[in-house]
Amino acid sequence: AGCGPVRANPPLAALAGAFSKDMAVRGFFDHTDPDGNTPWDRATKAGVSGMGGENIARGQGDAAAVMKAWMNSPGHKANILNCEFRTLGVGVYNAAGGPWWTQDFGF
Repeated sequence: AGCGPVRANPPLAALAGAFSKDMAVRGFFDHTDPDGNTPWDRATKAGVSGMGGENIARGQGDAAAVMKAWMNSPGHKANILNCEFRTLGVGVYNAAGGPWWTQDFGF
C-alpha cells in the first residue's frame, strides 16, 4: 500500500487488551460496548489521544488467522492499509468463545 511501518504504541495496546477482555467478560462483540461507549469514548476515558480506528475479531486461533480474516474483510483491511494510521496497539484475550482480538490504530 506504500505506507511506512506503524510504531507500537503501549497505551493503544493497553486499550486494545482491556477491550478484548471486556468483550469476553461481559459477553458482547461490537465496537460499541454495552454502556454505549465507542472506541473513541474509551480512548478518551483512558487518556489516549489520536485514536484513528479499531478492528475486532473473535475465534481465530492465532495471529496469522486473525490477520487473514481482517485482510479478507474490506472495512478491516481499509484500517490496516490506512497510511494515516502511524501507531498500533494489539490486544488478545483468551476465554470461552474466543480468543477475542482488538487492533487499535492511532495517528
